[in-house]
Amino acid sequence: MTEMFNKILLIDDDESLSKVISYQLKQMDFEVTTAVDGNSGLTLFKQGAYDIVITDLQLPGMSGMELLASIRRLDKNVIIIIITAYGTVDNAVEASRLGADDYLTKPFGKETLRFVIEKAVQLRKLQLENVQLRGELYQKYDFGNLIGRSSAMEDVLKLTGRVAESGATILIQGESGTGKELIARAVHYNSPRKERSLITVNCPSVPENLIESELFGHVKGAFTGASKDRIGKFQMADQGTIFLDEIGDLKEDLQARLLRVLQEKEIERIGDSIPINIDVRVVAATNKNLEQLVKDGKFREDLYYRLNVVTIIIPPLRDRKDDIPFLVDHFIKKYGKEKQYTITDEAMKILHEYYWPGNVRELENCIERAIVVSTEPVITPALLPPNVKHIAPKKPHSTIPADEANLTLDEIERKAITNALDKAGGNQTKAAKFLDIPRHVLIYRMKKLGVG
Repeated sequence: MTEMFNKILLIDDDESLSKVISYQLKQMDFEVTTAVDGNSGLTLFKQGAYDIVITDLQLPGMSGMELLASIRRLDKNVIIIIITAYGTVDNAVEASRLGADDYLTKPFGKETLRFVIEKAVQLRKLQLENVQLRGELYQKYDFGNLIGRSSAMEDVLKLTGRVAESGATILIQGESGTGKELIARAVHYNSPRKERSLITVNCPSVPENLIESELFGHVKGAFTGASKDRIGKFQMADQGTIFLDEIGDLKEDLQARLLRVLQEKEIERIGDSIPINIDVRVVAATNKNLEQLVKDGKFREDLYYRLNVVTIIIPPLRDRKDDIPFLVDHFIKKYGKEKQYTITDEAMKILHEYYWPGNVRELENCIERAIVVSTEPVITPALLPPNVKHIAPKKPHSTIPADEANLTLDEIERKAITNALDKAGGNQTKAAKFLDIPRHVLIYRMKKLGVG
């Protein structure tokens, strides 16, 4: 056994048995501290740092069950093994409910003890690795590490930070490649649910005949091929967060099921009429205009309003080009770890002028490609994809009115929005229709341009 996982607290009022167990554990290279009752055992636990606690259920003063609950409140990760001469099913169930990791009935042999301890050590290692990985995730998705220095992204990150700590359902809207899943993960890992699971479902990627089972699970024999029970994603995410990506692609019958889950906080597996209570935070994302889908009868209005408690709109990269240098620097560090890569001013200028229809994902692919094909640790225009570096200016299909010839693009856009609002009598939905853009895009552009 490694020194890192070798501290055991043994609590048993049977001194002769305690000596035997302690001797056997020391032969396995463990450091063992003993106590003869619950109160002294709890005191020792508070004073030291133990990887494993082994305790009898029948103890003088404080019972083993009381001790178990007290220790678990102090340390949710320590491994607790219950040993008792009163090995009933009820005791095992109650001990497990209070947080025991294993359960042994006296008398037990040395090999049984060795097996349980080795299993406990492996569990402790996994727990500590999990804590380390979660710590890395918390750091990775800390708002300070999310890349966005433009005013548009600062607004997004401020809103994300405010809503993360709430339990509100969130709808994230934005074009493909803008980073919707990144924001969803930031919401989860900065919320009170961060210790629990974040389960991701990409709705279009699941076959239509399997999506209901994927989300809600099924029981054995529910349909052809259901050879065993299956737990759905919602049940996996209990106490945590489920991220439903591209929710706009969800079929109408599944929309009704999802609405019921959001309303009733319970699910039913396929083939089972018994409801299962769940506590899940829902974060959904889409690159589609859900308002238009509602109008077209392709998305349920009641579900839309259930999802749209808080909306986070991520602007496309072309509307936040101030972020490009910071994103480029991040991707250079990510893909050019072996060398200190730089980028020329000419290459950076090309990246800044490009339209980025694929948004941040396209920029990341661009930098990764440049680093892969480079022979020197410098990104030049020659290393950029042809579609990025060969930007041919398009001739306008119509001439610009003389009174607008000297206006900036923002000024022209502001004027177009103002005219559309005037024509619509201030109705944003009608104005968006006049402009042939989604309403949420209109609202975003109004805010950005100071209209209204």
